[in-house]
Amino acid sequence: MGITLTEFLSELISNPALIVTTLLTLGVIFVNGWTDAPNAIATCISTRSIGPRSAIIMAALFDFLGVFFMTMFNKTVAETIYKMVDFGGDPKEALVALCAALIAIVLWAVTAWWFGIPTSESHALIAGISGAAIALQRGIGGINFDQWINVIYGLALSLVLGFIMGWSTVKTVELIFRRVNRTKTFSLFKNAQILGSAGMAFMHGAQDGQKFMGVFLLGMFLAKGQANVTEFTIPSWLIILCSSVMALGTSIGGYRIIKAVGMDMVKLEKYQGFSADLAGGICLFIASIFGLPVSTTHTKTTAIMGVGAAKRISSVNWGVVKEMVSAWILTFPGCGLLGFIMALLFMRIF
Repeated sequence: MGITLTEFLSELISNPALIVTTLLTLGVIFVNGWTDAPNAIATCISTRSIGPRSAIIMAALFDFLGVFFMTMFNKTVAETIYKMVDFGGDPKEALVALCAALIAIVLWAVTAWWFGIPTSESHALIAGISGAAIALQRGIGGINFDQWINVIYGLALSLVLGFIMGWSTVKTVELIFRRVNRTKTFSLFKNAQILGSAGMAFMHGAQDGQKFMGVFLLGMFLAKGQANVTEFTIPSWLIILCSSVMALGTSIGGYRIIKAVGMDMVKLEKYQGFSADLAGGICLFIASIFGLPVSTTHTKTTAIMGVGAAKRISSVNWGVVKEMVSAWILTFPGCGLLGFIMALLFMRIF
């Protein structure tokens, strides 16, 4: 099922519920670009390969391109997010629960950003709508475990493969350039890291843009009173809208996240930053091809850990890592519970 831009605008004018849902969903997408995208450019800024302002503009552009082109190529990630929870039944009540989940996701993400902790907005999204679906369906029947297993696979991929790829990539780079004077590679890795960060930003858009478009379509159908739509197409106007809002959020920047990921966790040289970007981008590309919804935050940070550990274990600031991992572990139960409570509250009020 699809919807044209004209149909959407017509429905938007006459349906206040759709207006609220659209604003909330775009707000979540904006916050994602604001809090998640800085991970893609953290290393190239910390190694001074590119200035913060130029890096943010570059990330915004490639976020946009990532959402646009990858969705045209493969929309499996969007379908997984759309189908992983059951918002069927009463469309009005379901829409209220979804709106509550979106507010919970924004609160969780902004709180994490305030403390400079790079939590995964992707997992906050999954946890928030899952908690709301459980509240709506009065039990775990609101969860589609056949789709949820893809989230578990994606989590394992982003954590394990990210670290392994980071370690192996930097070791490979060191092996290739072992006989080259390091000063002669300065310019090469400076430019290579800029390209690597652009690739990471592209893959961030490719992964996260699809997740939020799945939720956007869910809210759109619920606002129209259609609670049981199982097949859909992603219209081009929605791809452009979501990618533009994500790019706008990215343009706001996120220096707190950049500092935590690119400066505090591991001190990187340019070739190490390039290795982390390349490793993270490859992991995200593999996940996108197979339709696994992975966290760009987890993938990039574990790739950086792998790069740091390849030099020596002590080069990684494990205190910062501990804070990040604690936040990651808390995201599913924390944001899920917040989505659950807010959905119950909203359904009682509205």
